Amino acid sequence: MRKYNFLLVMLVAILAISCSQSSSDTQVSNLGTKWHWDKGTIVIETPERPTGQTSVIGLKAPKMEFVRVGFVGLGMRGPAAVERFTYIPGVEIVALCDYEKERAEECQKLLKKASMPEATVYSGEKGYEELCKRDDIDLVYIATDWLHHFPVAMCAMENGKHTAIEVPSAMSLKECWALIDMSEKTRKHCMILENCCYDWFEMNTLNMAQQGVFGEVIRAQGAYIHNLDEFWDYYWKKGKDDKLGWRLEYNMKHRGDVYATHGLGPVAQALNIHRGDRMKTLIAMDTKSVIGKDLVEKRTGETCNDFRNGDHTTTLIRTENGKVIEIQHNVMTSQPYNRLYQLTGTKGLANKYPVEGYALDSNQMSASGMKPKVDNLTSHNFLPENEMKTLVEKYQHPILKKYGEMAKEVGGHGGMDFIMDSRLIYCLQNGLPLDMDVYDLAEWCCLAELGELSMDNNCASVAFPDFTRGEWNKIQGYKHAYATQEEEANSMEKAKTFTKKLKEKNRNKLR
Repeated sequence: MRKYNFLLVMLVAILAISCSQSSSDTQVSNLGTKWHWDKGTIVIETPERPTGQTSVIGLKAPKMEFVRVGFVGLGMRGPAAVERFTYIPGVEIVALCDYEKERAEECQKLLKKASMPEATVYSGEKGYEELCKRDDIDLVYIATDWLHHFPVAMCAMENGKHTAIEVPSAMSLKECWALIDMSEKTRKHCMILENCCYDWFEMNTLNMAQQGVFGEVIRAQGAYIHNLDEFWDYYWKKGKDDKLGWRLEYNMKHRGDVYATHGLGPVAQALNIHRGDRMKTLIAMDTKSVIGKDLVEKRTGETCNDFRNGDHTTTLIRTENGKVIEIQHNVMTSQPYNRLYQLTGTKGLANKYPVEGYALDSNQMSASGMKPKVDNLTSHNFLPENEMKTLVEKYQHPILKKYGEMAKEVGGHGGMDFIMDSRLIYCLQNGLPLDMDVYDLAEWCCLAELGELSMDNNCASVAFPDFTRGEWNKIQGYKHAYATQEEEANSMEKAKTFTKKLKEKNRNKLR
């Protein structure tokens, strides 16, 4: 009888746990997302696609002979973006907007330097709304603080503008879904400005991966490890009473990888995420906050007992096809800058930070179309310098061949910013799908809230929602879009003619 009673008690306990984690027991995250337990995994409720909306995978907009741009957010990153755009043929900078009018006015000097006409200036808390209402802007480029990325982008698309948003482009799942729905509804591009996808090593390595140099890529790592000691005081503050600045305050209030896209973007492209594979589940884990807590206490003079984000966060992701991604975030500890980009394949490895190199054996080098110069070449070590140079030259990405030299002159994180901007305008001028769409934006930005959910629930497994709503397997393999040589030449000729006339008209006006 005692044994029976014990078994009965255990059965009741198991049923109680099961019921507490049943699909009917809906809970809500700190950011308002509904979720439930399913066999020990946190599952996010995916909203149905509203009636009348269709996917924007492969979205093409009508060709633009020239692109008229409005910039919103002219603090730390915005002015450099304005300057880069003055070097791109077929671009007119129509409007400049910042909360502080003086910062927008200062960017007029960049236009003057490039012999371009002055832009209309907007300022104040809602200045961007007037900018977005203009009928002579095609693209709104958003480089504000994180919390303003979303409202500006929504306003822009609502007013018929394409959008390009600095990272992270959305700070919650709610914002991710809203941007997706607005892009699908308006048929306007919503691109995440993930510049690390355009760095030299990442682009060449992507080309190698696509050509099978590493065999099948089964594991990838990415990171953003950057001690921000020198920068905390330069982040925009709301007024005299704001002692933290927006970025430190955000890390204090939110847990998770709040800046995942530099590490995640390049590996997601290499793994064909939502182009034949999808991120399925994650678990996240962080250290306690020591440095972050101390930063707040030094600036406020008060005890801080609720700094949410750990000094170092690690997220592990498993894909539908059984691949694994590891992403790290650390802006607190004293250590060298590290984006830790690594691809592990069945026949080789690529690694950037702290040692940049490739590991292939002589057989794989030969299979990739190169004759090794070194005897007994094995994958136990990185390729010697000459072998690596040969490999990179053979697989130099076509986009680097087109923009690389100019990018080094113009600059922007070594030139990758200029390549990113040039590709954005190229695709708009040629009516092509952009390199990164709104689903990439959502998938790369959602690590923040999903990681928070995991860590707040004892580092539990969390299932990714399917932002494509069932279409992640529609396209096989990540690809950049290109126009034909004839189309490209025609669009470039028109773009250069437009810029030449724009500058001539401005010079005549100033005489």
